[in-house]
Amino acid sequence: MTTLKLKPGSISSKDASKPPVRRPDPAKRSRTTAPAPRVRPPENSVADTAAAKPARANKPERERSGRPEAARRTAERAPGDGAGRKPAANKPPHANKPRSIAREGQVRQFADRDTPRRGGKARDGFEQGTFNQDRNTNPKFSPKPVASQPELPRLSKRMAELGLCSRREADDFIANGWVTVNGEVVDVLGTRVSPDAEIKVSKEAQKHQSEIVTILLHKPVGYVSGQAEDGYEPAVVLVSPDNHWDEDPTQIVFKRGHLRGLAPAGRLDIDSTGLLVLTQDGRVARQLIGEDSTTEKEYLVRVTGTLSEDGLKKLNFGLSLDGVKLKPAKVSWQNEDQLRFVLREGRKRQIRRMCELVGLTVVGLKRVRIGSVVLGKLPVGTWRYLRPGERF
Repeated sequence: MTTLKLKPGSISSKDASKPPVRRPDPAKRSRTTAPAPRVRPPENSVADTAAAKPARANKPERERSGRPEAARRTAERAPGDGAGRKPAANKPPHANKPRSIAREGQVRQFADRDTPRRGGKARDGFEQGTFNQDRNTNPKFSPKPVASQPELPRLSKRMAELGLCSRREADDFIANGWVTVNGEVVDVLGTRVSPDAEIKVSKEAQKHQSEIVTILLHKPVGYVSGQAEDGYEPAVVLVSPDNHWDEDPTQIVFKRGHLRGLAPAGRLDIDSTGLLVLTQDGRVARQLIGEDSTTEKEYLVRVTGTLSEDGLKKLNFGLSLDGVKLKPAKVSWQNEDQLRFVLREGRKRQIRRMCELVGLTVVGLKRVRIGSVVLGKLPVGTWRYLRPGERF
């Protein structure tokens, strides 16, 4: 840092007492005095105004689209009228409105277009189109033609109806090129086929189906058949090598891949025990829980209460749940405190609710048969594989 030292006596006391001189900036107006008012020239006539502004004499008045009031005043002016005067009484009514059409002598924009332009302003050369004025005559909005024949089913749906596989498996088979229709390979998803078409799956698809398994589990009380809920475990957790039945006649070696995609084909209440089917085969699932399933399911039900002859007839046929009439059932006494139910449907807690309608209380429920597959000697909490050739 450099310090400058002044010689003594270089600044006199007289100069030090004077205030600094500030010269006024001509670009800045004084803030101590009010500015002079602007004097507008007198508006004598249109001729004087045109003489004062010769540069604008030949230019048309410009419309101000952002200020409609200014456009209105511009449109109201006429030769011989002073600015701000009202139009003559004999002028048509539309003379008071702002005109947005092109003036004479100006070149119209978009004049080279063959088709009219939709939208925009008329002054820019846009014209109103007839695109959406009448939908009845517009071909774009004409109704779609009605097919003379019903729509053909999809290939995957037709394969599921024939029992070849499930619809999900059918999509995989089609994508892999394992399906032939009338002798031709079809590998496009969503293909529609005739109901009488000949559909076959290749050996690769059959090999894939032979590797999937179906498991029969003797579900104990306290396990849910599907997803875990309210702290209860799903029954699929019991499918492990430790719980595999020692007397399983299939002699299939357990693999971790057997758990992939394993799902219950039907439900069994948490308070119920007995036969539960877990499968990777979509054909089995469709047979047991499909909309058109007619597979019988047999239960042994221990009850308390008094059942009349009329109540037994209602259990066989005549009851409704949630406003829907139940299908006919086969209900009979197995012993003095146990009933035998054979159903062809599986509504939620169906047997317990049926018994409540006739004055009975269920204290125990066990499923012993599904179709032609019986529970047999399978111990509680153990499982076995579905034997080859064993059908529901």
